Amino acid sequence: MLELFQQALIPLLLTLKVALTATAGACALGVAAGYALSRRWLPARDLLDAACTLPLVLPPTVIGYYLLVLFGKRGVVGQWLEQSFGVSLVFTWQGAALAACVVAFPLVCKAARTAFEGVDQSLENAARSLGAGEGEVFFRVTLPLAWRGVLSGTMLALARALGEFGATLMIAGSLPGRTQTLSLAVYEAVQAGRDNEALFLVLLTSLV
Repeated sequence: MLELFQQALIPLLLTLKVALTATAGACALGVAAGYALSRRWLPARDLLDAACTLPLVLPPTVIGYYLLVLFGKRGVVGQWLEQSFGVSLVFTWQGAALAACVVAFPLVCKAARTAFEGVDQSLENAARSLGAGEGEVFFRVTLPLAWRGVLSGTMLALARALGEFGATLMIAGSLPGRTQTLSLAVYEAVQAGRDNEALFLVLLTSLV
């Protein structure tokens, strides 16, 4: 048992690092998108809402392929990152975090939008009438009233990021010690016929 735990420690720590990084990104982007979608002044709001939902309904391997096209060495964003900053996301833990962020983003966005739509806008208007700017209204009125919904979406995003598999495998691969998260380690153990290790990893993932 101790040996199995020692073997699982590296993918466990990597999974937590990837999931927390992805959740932070998904929370920031999801809150911003959810707030914008909750306001009627946004043009083509329904179309944008559908676009924000795509990572939730598309197969993870399709998401991973899109990420490869964009962030691979021949991709538009990937070439720019490598030429400008010397950064490559393919086969790195940062690439795994990007994949997890994308698939977790809709969970925050949907929850945040619902929470923001439930805020009484007369309170926001009252703050504006007292001289508060839009940023102050958001951080001192809107967000404090919607925090439960935002937190709910963030926790769902964290759980989704912890278990991400398909998109991560496409862009980051399954390199032990570098990009192999718990879900990827389970797959590798099953493929290799290491049933005891696979069972331990499954139980550890469920516990986390």
